[in-house]
Amino acid sequence: MRTENVVVDKSMEFAVRIVKLSRYLREEKREYELGSQLLRSGTSIGANIREAVYRQSRKDFLSKMSIALKETSETIYWLELLRRTDLLSEREHESISAQAEEICRLLSSIVKSTKTINS
Repeated sequence: MRTENVVVDKSMEFAVRIVKLSRYLREEKREYELGSQLLRSGTSIGANIREAVYRQSRKDFLSKMSIALKETSETIYWLELLRRTDLLSEREHESISAQAEEICRLLSSIVKSTKTINS
């Protein structure tokens, strides 16, 4: 389901890719721990963004978006580790990392502008 909220949509598309990548890591590469870490952080991004959309206050919104930003950073870390350990090819890594970096830029902008409004 598409919404009119770009960051909500992009985080959902990203979460779908993360679920598929995690499944691939388990089934094809027999890598369970890193796949689980990636699954938790990569799907948490969208969950926190969704919570922020239905916030109770501006402070709650900022908190949830900040958590989503941290989860994005963690996910980028796991993706880089998967690449450096040859569990992802360069092409696979570039594709999904570019998507994560885009979400990171969006969230950074949202957090920064929300902090400015609150000041």
